[in-house]
Amino acid sequence: MRYRDLERIVRGFSNHRRIQILDALEKYPKLSVLEISKELKVNFKTIAEHVRRLAAAGLVDKQNVNRDVRHTLTSLGKHTLKFLKELE
Repeated sequence: MRYRDLERIVRGFSNHRRIQILDALEKYPKLSVLEISKELKVNFKTIAEHVRRLAAAGLVDKQNVNRDVRHTLTSLGKHTLKFLKELE
C-alpha cells in the first residue's frame, strides 16, 4: 500500500463522529443517513458530510435501494474498526 493511500484512509476516520458512524454501521448494517443521525442524535447534514468522507476513504459503501441510499461497512471499514477497537 502506498503512503498516500494510507493517509486517505486515516483522514477518513480521523474524527470521533466518523468512528461512531463506523460502529453504528457494524451494529446496524444498511442504515440511511437519516437513520444514522437519529441513532447518534446528531444533525442530519453533519452526518451526511461524515458519511461522504467515510465513503471517499473507502470505509463505507453506498447502495441505492429504491429511493433510499443504504450504507454498509466495506471490508476495509471492518478492518479499520477492528484496529480502532484494539487501540482502546
